[in-house]
Amino acid sequence: MKSAVIVFPGSNCDRDLAVAIEQVAGRKPAMVWHKEADLPEGTDFIGVPGGFSYGDYLRSGAMAARSPIMRAVKDAAGRGVPLIGICNGFQVLTEAGLLPGALMRNAKLSFVCRPVKLRVENSQSLFTSHYDSGEAITFPVAHHDGNYQADPEALARLEGEGRVAFRYLEQVNGSARDIAGILNDAGNVLGLMPHPERVIEPAHGGTDGRRLFEGLFETVAA
Repeated sequence: MKSAVIVFPGSNCDRDLAVAIEQVAGRKPAMVWHKEADLPEGTDFIGVPGGFSYGDYLRSGAMAARSPIMRAVKDAAGRGVPLIGICNGFQVLTEAGLLPGALMRNAKLSFVCRPVKLRVENSQSLFTSHYDSGEAITFPVAHHDGNYQADPEALARLEGEGRVAFRYLEQVNGSARDIAGILNDAGNVLGLMPHPERVIEPAHGGTDGRRLFEGLFETVAA
């Protein structure tokens, strides 16, 4: 399986994601700089990592969404290539129009950095097949602009179409309906604020994130 991690100026979780991918898939991903025009040929999976792309100027993810590489990322997602955006990556995907809604300043206007409880809402996606629906898991968060919001029609559509992948089980950032992660309508794009790549091995204090990558990579490699 060939994977790629997109790197922007200000990304600081790109190595975390790359290490998680290598540990689970057994092969290092290509690290693709944001000024590149193309992804490596045959890329099977794309990760957009967390951090503070472009220093979060304008809006979090707004400038990164207009980087040259994002045209290739959009094209690949349109062909069905699995794509995950974590934390700042989620912000980038909403700004790029690959996912609906927006990530706003946390409700209490403070940076949140701690493990949080989540509920798996959809266990039938590419990314969640190794979880049970309704299962409680723990991922860490580290964000200032993680308050997911969308208009009532978009929220109703996400709920009705089973596109809410993860939901917070505790008060974290004020997200509408406690949404922590969503899928696109085709099911091959996932955006989430919590960090599954930071709970891959026991030394991290938990392994709940490992199953996300295991299920995804098994499907991609099949």
